[in-house]
Amino acid sequence: MKPLTGKVALVTGGSRGAGRAIAVELGKAGATVYVTGRSTKGNSTNNWPGTIDDTVKQIEAYGGKGIAIRCDHRNDSETEAVIQQVRKEQGKLDILINNVWGAHDLGVEGGAFWELPLEHWDTMFTAGVRAQLATNHFAIPLLRENTQALIIHTTFWDDNKYTGQFYYDLAKNALIRMAYSLSIELQQDNIAVLAVSPGFMRTELVLKHHGSDEEHWQESEELRFTETPYYVGRGIAALAKDPDVMKKTGLVLKAGDLAKEYQFTDIDGRYIPPFSI
Repeated sequence: MKPLTGKVALVTGGSRGAGRAIAVELGKAGATVYVTGRSTKGNSTNNWPGTIDDTVKQIEAYGGKGIAIRCDHRNDSETEAVIQQVRKEQGKLDILINNVWGAHDLGVEGGAFWELPLEHWDTMFTAGVRAQLATNHFAIPLLRENTQALIIHTTFWDDNKYTGQFYYDLAKNALIRMAYSLSIELQQDNIAVLAVSPGFMRTELVLKHHGSDEEHWQESEELRFTETPYYVGRGIAALAKDPDVMKKTGLVLKAGDLAKEYQFTDIDGRYIPPFSI
């Protein structure tokens, strides 16, 4: 049984990392999954591993249906065109996963707020927060035509602890507040809006940064408590399958807590507790 058969999902920022894993898990559960991102076959952002075409190929390998649309969500006309294509081809949208996060382009840069360049605001908030806000703006009218729907924002959250990087912390908390505010506005439409936080993920870029891969990560002390992106992917798929997900609207949830509630593990069979800084 594939519980999401007949459902249409859109996963933004689906070339790699959490977005790719979420798209794959939704596809495995039976949803038709639209995948957006800037990286396409032969033209990957910064030559990073992973493209939207790779994600669709992986969905199809599991017997699912995926559709890749090249989109830079900093460009409103491109974002609007994605929603128009979904409407034209499917006539509806059931699940929106707001995962786009262009701030990966910055890399990892530490330092106090007053030492960091102000351009960090533009990257985090234009390619992150505003990109997700714009996707909501164009998608919500289509979502509201359903009797029920689901919006999930991927973020990072650890019980309101400071993440250690000012602009990152500000942007991720803005996404949490966006989800909460929309949950109030969309409650009468029976649209659940949640924020979901993975732990420390072994994404393609994290492994590259640590000079490791999926076969050797256990040799690194720094990666000992990591999880694959499929952990949060399975958590979000579980939420999408839950007929009572509306009871959780407005909340921010951790992947580890979802694993405990919905009884799933990471792809290596491990249960990973909720991440804590």
